[in-house]
Amino acid sequence: MSQHHLSRQDLWSLEEYSEKRPEFRSQVMEHKKTRQVALGPNATLYFEDRLTIQYQIQEMLRIEKVFEAEGIEDELNAYNPLIPDGKNWKATFMIEYADPEVRDAQLRKMIGIEDLVWVQVDGFDKVWAIPDEDLDRANEEKTSSVHFMRFELSDEMIDALKKGAGLTIGVEHSIYTYSTQVDEAVRQSLVNDLD
Repeated sequence: MSQHHLSRQDLWSLEEYSEKRPEFRSQVMEHKKTRQVALGPNATLYFEDRLTIQYQIQEMLRIEKVFEAEGIEDELNAYNPLIPDGKNWKATFMIEYADPEVRDAQLRKMIGIEDLVWVQVDGFDKVWAIPDEDLDRANEEKTSSVHFMRFELSDEMIDALKKGAGLTIGVEHSIYTYSTQVDEAVRQSLVNDLD
């Protein structure tokens, strides 16, 4: 198991979590502010890390009232792969349209968008997303509004980022193309994911 992964020892019992939840939740919400990048008006990348995934697991256990070892292990096995391992970033990509009919129409036009999201460290080539390794979220008719992505970085890219290189993130689909220079607070938060 990677040193980045969570184990049962890292989690609170349901009782402990109910006491700590308000404070932990506000800590996580504050942390998440520097973990998201809007790509245009209707798509956002939410970068996951150990803290965001711990929160996700604790919430799932709480909602489902899971306290048995086997159930907790199932949640850990489901969510641990979403924690970056020091050489990559992992993110949830969400396509967001408030109107369900508009969303459905757009998702039909956006087939393949999950393969067209990229990150670029200044001075290096784009790194394209490796999407949906856990399960296929698209079909011939439309893509999903939620995708999980991994971005694998080279040692040279990681080194450049640690020395202050800029970071641009974008998406290049025929009907949806945007890119953005990542602001310093977000860039620094993402650099913290790298060994």
